[in-house]
Amino acid sequence: MKRAPSPRWIGAGAVAVLLLIQWVPYGRAHRNPPVVRGVSWDSPGTEALARRACYDCHSHETRWPWYSTVAPLSWRIQTHVDQGRAKLNFSRADRSQEEAGEAAETVRRGTMPPQDYVFMHPQARLGLRERQALIEGLVATFGDVRD
Repeated sequence: MKRAPSPRWIGAGAVAVLLLIQWVPYGRAHRNPPVVRGVSWDSPGTEALARRACYDCHSHETRWPWYSTVAPLSWRIQTHVDQGRAKLNFSRADRSQEEAGEAAETVRRGTMPPQDYVFMHPQARLGLRERQALIEGLVATFGDVRD
């Protein structure tokens, strides 16, 4: 009759897996390319709100927290930043930003900033007035898909 693995062996195996995945290189680049051309914001207030709630994923000015070097979190964070920059990049105002007109709508719907980001970055939490000010500023800066 086979015995089930002891909790000690299961724990040791889990630790070994966590240590081994640290050698997977994805999510370790953590570099910010240079800002090519920043956005001409409608107001300093809009820029401040966007920097607080959006810039970590939608610019080349990402602040990389310490846990962004620990797999598997590093994989998820790098993926979010890569996807965010691909959709809308405030550091690349030199090129067409097809998603820019949708920026206000995503904030209006409450899908941006994402809840898991706000959980880890409480400074990105927007009150009702701040959310409305950001929406109005994004519309003034980029337009709106509802236009």
